[in-house]
Amino acid sequence: MTQPAARTSALKPDHRMDPYFTSEEGRRSLTQAMFNQAAPGYDNAESLTALGSGAWYRREVLQRNGLAAGMTLLDVAAGTGLVTVPGHAIVGQQGRVLALDPSPGMLAELRKKIQVETIEAYAEAIPLPDAQVDFISMGYALRHVGDLNLAFAEYLRVLRPGGRVCIMEISRPRHAWARALLGFHIKAVVPLLARLTRRHADVQRLWEYYGDTIEAALEPELILDALRRAGFAHVACSVTLGIFREYTGHRP
Repeated sequence: MTQPAARTSALKPDHRMDPYFTSEEGRRSLTQAMFNQAAPGYDNAESLTALGSGAWYRREVLQRNGLAAGMTLLDVAAGTGLVTVPGHAIVGQQGRVLALDPSPGMLAELRKKIQVETIEAYAEAIPLPDAQVDFISMGYALRHVGDLNLAFAEYLRVLRPGGRVCIMEISRPRHAWARALLGFHIKAVVPLLARLTRRHADVQRLWEYYGDTIEAALEPELILDALRRAGFAHVACSVTLGIFREYTGHRP
């Protein structure tokens, strides 16, 4: 199996990240605290962003990229289950779903929606034996991964031969005006709407962090290269509306 290369964060060095953390330990501590705190109101706030285009879009992406009835699905960084739930519906009663996330608060919200196996862990160290799953999904969380090489090596390890990975992500718009508009929407409009509709959990800092991580995210070519280095074949990236990306690959 291909050995992981030197550590590659999903975020490139960027001054916007300086106020948040200065080490990997600090990143993990900060993000877990933010996600735990925001968990009860996360779904409401996410729905206000209109990013990801809702459950229908997530389900369509999973089906289009090969998730089917009877498969074993591992949803990494599952959060409150926004990808897990449509994935569970697709694999059906004959399938199996595992939801992995480092935030106990987010997993607690997921378990209120659906009964699946939950795993409290990080993408870089998945506590499963080799060749256990047919499909790995990850929804809008790649920017929170501290080491892409370790995470992708783990994805390859736990997939069965022929298994597939599908990573949904929000990318940085190409034009400056579009980047400014997206940042304003995520960091200002969404928290305001959440408060006005009385559905506010403590999401303001989390959504500010979201916006900054979009700006600091690695370019798509570097993510594709990391998938190839891990040993994935048929690596590809598609983009919708200039914002929504799907990184895909197969285990040989």
